[in-house]
Amino acid sequence: MTWDWQISGDVNSSRSVDAIDIDLFDNSSEDITSIKSTGKLVICYFSAGSSEDWRDDFDKFQSSDMGANLDGWAGERWLDIRSENVRQVMADRIALAAQKGCDAIEPDNVDGYSNSNGLGLTAENQLDYNQYLAITAHSYDLAIGLKNTVDLVDRLEPYFDFAVNEECHQWSECETLRPFTQAGKAIFNAEYSSTYKTNTSSFNSMCTTADSLGMHSVVFSLDLDNSYYKACTLTAGLVQEPVQEPVQEPVQEPIQEPIQE
Repeated sequence: MTWDWQISGDVNSSRSVDAIDIDLFDNSSEDITSIKSTGKLVICYFSAGSSEDWRDDFDKFQSSDMGANLDGWAGERWLDIRSENVRQVMADRIALAAQKGCDAIEPDNVDGYSNSNGLGLTAENQLDYNQYLAITAHSYDLAIGLKNTVDLVDRLEPYFDFAVNEECHQWSECETLRPFTQAGKAIFNAEYSSTYKTNTSSFNSMCTTADSLGMHSVVFSLDLDNSYYKACTLTAGLVQEPVQEPVQEPVQEPIQEPIQE
């Protein structure tokens, strides 16, 4: 599957892709209906691992729910994913995604355990929380993507329907996503390095790696504001020119079918 990712500024849904990833809060149900009328799947983005002090539901978090600041992201703090209150806020967000008509969700910052979170989070805490998000999403018939969290892919892939990854080519981590390839699930990859924008050889090499994993890799602007889009095709060695234009669970309950490549 091909994708686009626009979570800043106004969404331009004219690009020919299978799925588009947009901000849950900044787009209305009417916006989502309009995008879906073009034949695209709509993935709705929100942060599930950090508080953002500009969000409408920020006041639902308790002071004890929040830990250290996210380095480089003003107004964001890591959340205590063990908190029942945090989980309820996220359940409400997932319900909102279903209400607005999203086809899938992309919960961000679901790897807090591997960052300086100030909360003492462990890998087991993260596994439990991410599984909770997946089970909750599926209870609303929403597909869910695993964002980054490459160290836990083997254990989390069965719960998730697709993967969203940032810069696995840049950091030589793409092979960790192979469980999604083997399960026939889509992998959506974003790269930001200027090397892929200016060096054709580096870009083509990246696309060859992406193709071997059935991954759709796109070079975006870091702001994800539709100001830059350069996509690999899903055939090794053939790439698009730059344009300025993004399971089954081990539980006994009906689940969302995975998004197919």
